Amino acid sequence: MSDPLLSTENLDWQSRAREVADKYIRPVAWKYDRLQEYPWEVQARLKEYELFKVFVPVEYGGGSGSALNLCLVVEELARACGGIGVGFAVNALGSFPIMIGGTEEQKERWLPSIAAGDRLVAFGLSEKNAGSDAGGMACTAVQDGDDWVLNGEKKWNTNGLVAHINTIFAVTDANSRSRRISPFVVERPGSGETVGDIDGFRIGKIEDKMGIRAIPVVELEMENLRLSSDHLVGGRPGLGFKHAMMTLDKARPGVAAQAVGCAQGALDFALVYTTQRVQFGGPISSKQMVQKLLADGAQKVEAARQLVHAAARHIDAGSPKGNKFAAMAKCFATDIAMEVTTDAVQLFGGYGFMRDYPVEKFMRDAKITQIYEGTNQVQRLVIARNLIKEAAGLAHLKEYFPIPEDRR
Repeated sequence: MSDPLLSTENLDWQSRAREVADKYIRPVAWKYDRLQEYPWEVQARLKEYELFKVFVPVEYGGGSGSALNLCLVVEELARACGGIGVGFAVNALGSFPIMIGGTEEQKERWLPSIAAGDRLVAFGLSEKNAGSDAGGMACTAVQDGDDWVLNGEKKWNTNGLVAHINTIFAVTDANSRSRRISPFVVERPGSGETVGDIDGFRIGKIEDKMGIRAIPVVELEMENLRLSSDHLVGGRPGLGFKHAMMTLDKARPGVAAQAVGCAQGALDFALVYTTQRVQFGGPISSKQMVQKLLADGAQKVEAARQLVHAAARHIDAGSPKGNKFAAMAKCFATDIAMEVTTDAVQLFGGYGFMRDYPVEKFMRDAKITQIYEGTNQVQRLVIARNLIKEAAGLAHLKEYFPIPEDRR
């Protein structure tokens, strides 16, 4: 049954993504999980169905630019494969700095090919010693005449192996606290399955991951990488930290949607399995303890989904509460995904632990959602900071400490 709060446009994006997931992703999800190779055949279908347009504004060749539409698409893709879901979503993550801080010329230069699905995108913020502490990065960009020269490494770069466009954050003013870093666009030649090399930019270690194995996560190495000044996003240095934080706020509902998709996908399999698995003379779905796990899982997934949609609507409306809701959605949905996928494995019993069955993959794919784009511990700090600020609006409640005699 369709969500009555979703518009016709929302439902169209959701329906197209669901068709791709059912027809083209689910049948190959486990193959690419085992091969740990990028699923170019799925990439072609995502392009054919014009799904890359969902996160790009219409004026730059896109079809939406809506955070809610992006969440609907990502959930459907992740419902079939969490890895392929994030492999799609990271294109939005890498594009957001350009949308948020880029010049008109830069937006017109890069966004149309991204929207068309011709060029994949990656996002380079984290480093070996700078994860949650993004301000602690060591990668540098030094101005040399009209050019910038980048040196350093990036860690945990999702899609980096196959990306044609990398949004890389580097230190441009080591003596500044508030204007220390800046984003740059690193272009590699080619389109589609062809990704060329450039001087000074190398793929380092390719990670062997527990989950999201269909999508490459790599280290990027930059040694005297020379970029012309028109590759500095926004045209002036020092706005990187602000734009990185705005990017993550805009992207976190998408991570939450990936988590909801993983949880729903695992629950879908658990529902089918428990109605078919017979023990003690009947399907195990007739057992109360099994029903409890199914009922709890369904409630948790729906609660997470609605919080994700609320966060996306705040982002789309430019609400000042977008930061808090994005953190809440990311934290809650990803914790729920880990709970529900783990319970789904439990419902499969011993078979759930075996890679011959589909459910253990969802649990492996779900785990990373609690870690990347801001650990859930950091999200709780973000939520708490917002709550403490909001406490000023509740100052009138102090009159009840202690409760006055006439109100007892």
